[in-house]
Amino acid sequence: MDDRDAAQGARRGSIPRGIDPFLQRRDAPRRAVAVPLVPLFLYLAALLVLGACSRVSDGDVDKLGNAARGQQLLAQYQCGGCHAIPDVPGARAGIGPPLAAWGRRSYIAGHLPNTSPMLQRWIMNPDALVPGTLMPAMGVGEADARDMVAYLMSLS
Repeated sequence: MDDRDAAQGARRGSIPRGIDPFLQRRDAPRRAVAVPLVPLFLYLAALLVLGACSRVSDGDVDKLGNAARGQQLLAQYQCGGCHAIPDVPGARAGIGPPLAAWGRRSYIAGHLPNTSPMLQRWIMNPDALVPGTLMPAMGVGEADARDMVAYLMSLS
């Protein structure tokens, strides 16, 4: 096909055979098929990274505090007087919400984001975060609260 046939085809509104409509010149290099896959690859990579950030791993729980000690502290501070807590002796009450699968929850007290620092603050002084809450301040110190958070966040 020569340039004259291509020009006639363009005037008629049809695309002549052998000419890519997205190329402006016949001799321009064609794009590789992999180029459209780059945005898809970047999207999938971003999903993997974001997915990895959304869960607390066992190593992260250890950085938060001592989960085994936190389990003991939940019994010591008698949290089971109001809450049902898995694997905590005597923690079978139903006055407060059950704390099973706490690590998967989105909110504390219905509207505070369930993050480790926020949960630690909540355990230490719940009334400061939600005035009028029924959860009492039990005199939990910072180190104890950190260990309690480590245990609760490990429940999933």
